[in-house]
Amino acid sequence: MLPPPRPEVFTRAELEGFRGASIPDLVGPGIRLLFVGINPGLWTAATGTPFAHPGNRFYPALFEAGILPRQPDFARGFDDADRAWFVAAGIGISNLVKRATARADELSPDELCEGAVRLADDVARWHPRVVAIVGITAYRIAFGRPKATTGRQPERLGDAELWVVPNPSGLNAHDTIASLARAYAEPARAAGLPDSARMDT
Repeated sequence: MLPPPRPEVFTRAELEGFRGASIPDLVGPGIRLLFVGINPGLWTAATGTPFAHPGNRFYPALFEAGILPRQPDFARGFDDADRAWFVAAGIGISNLVKRATARADELSPDELCEGAVRLADDVARWHPRVVAIVGITAYRIAFGRPKATTGRQPERLGDAELWVVPNPSGLNAHDTIASLARAYAEPARAAGLPDSARMDT
């Protein structure tokens, strides 16, 4: 059972209490596009919801790109209905590394590489059409591709197309919601999304 949605404000001490915690993958039958974050942040761990920090631009970018018909109230955390609605849109979310940290640079290269191996097994079970790794630096380390650039990759991950897209964290000052939306729309189109017939607005 997942925790209920939490308040929109946490103290630093409360967030620190979630260091090292993990959250369940947001997946279900029929996902076509799997976004793979680096690891949960502390706010994500506190709410049990991927990319939940109020400053994160992941969901606004999905909405801007037309991948989602509405923007969910992500900062409070998803409830069961939100999770079901999101997965019904054909989208799933996982992470390379399960343990929560304040910053992704607290992770070791070994953790990222181990995460890539586990991800390959997960993709073989979930069968998405497209996998989009969220963050070029983590991808380069985890997959041993030091010269990789964002976009569609020449190799596949099992049967899935493999893409790398920019990190939507507010710490990534190089991208805006608009530029993230353009980047996320490409793997979504490759996965055959959005499909309005499957999305309950």
